[in-house]
Amino acid sequence: MRGAEVPQSSTPLRALVVEDEWPARNYLVELLESSQLATMVGAVGTVDEAKQALASDALGGGLDVVFVDVALEGAEREESGLTLVRDALGAPNAPMFVLATAYEQHALEAFELGVVDYLLKPFSEERVVQCLRRLHQRRKVAVASGPPRIVARRKRSLVFLEAHEIWAFEAADRLTFVHTTHGTFDIDLSLAAVEASFGRAFVRVHRNWLVNAMHIKELERDGHETKLFVGAGVAEAGRGVRVPVARERAAALREMLLTNATGLRRP
Repeated sequence: MRGAEVPQSSTPLRALVVEDEWPARNYLVELLESSQLATMVGAVGTVDEAKQALASDALGGGLDVVFVDVALEGAEREESGLTLVRDALGAPNAPMFVLATAYEQHALEAFELGVVDYLLKPFSEERVVQCLRRLHQRRKVAVASGPPRIVARRKRSLVFLEAHEIWAFEAADRLTFVHTTHGTFDIDLSLAAVEASFGRAFVRVHRNWLVNAMHIKELERDGHETKLFVGAGVAEAGRGVRVPVARERAAALREMLLTNATGLRRP
């Protein structure tokens, strides 16, 4: 297959393939690599392997797109791929998703979930390239628009904040607060709205907290409780805020932080 021209000023998409039939998996990987529009991060065959790959990527934001089959090994239901997409798209820093499957009847549900494209087997070179160009265009639009600024309130004034100035968002007492290098302010958005606006920039660590991954300075574990220190400096030596971590998110959060760091001996 002759490589397709990479869109100007665009790097190849970092892709993960989730497909349990190795001939289909290998062929799709070959088509993606040959197009020169994508580079492979990995290719896995089960739901558990896919979840591990997505969890380790969530803080780093290294994945651009995941190609997912509908029926996957290790799951009871035929729609296991759709369940994986549904769960992943509800998480912070979610990549784009494409269903690559033989099941035509799931297209409507897939697009309602928010997948970008739907590839039917047997895959063709032309259709894969068309899909990749669509993904590049979508990424280009997202980058061009840039991260939004947050407008907060300080008495009768409006305060305009850049993403890099923000440590965390907190929902409390039916209000939403933003903790920043300049202090704490209240905003009119819900955490869900903030999450939708900032996408990969913030990580949901608790139902009441979104944190800026770049400002996580300390992870503290005390029995069954896990907390973060998010801010400038480390704990008592710096300025910031302590954030509780939900028990069900603690293990994945620790793994994500360690994946994007070095210096600790791991088992």
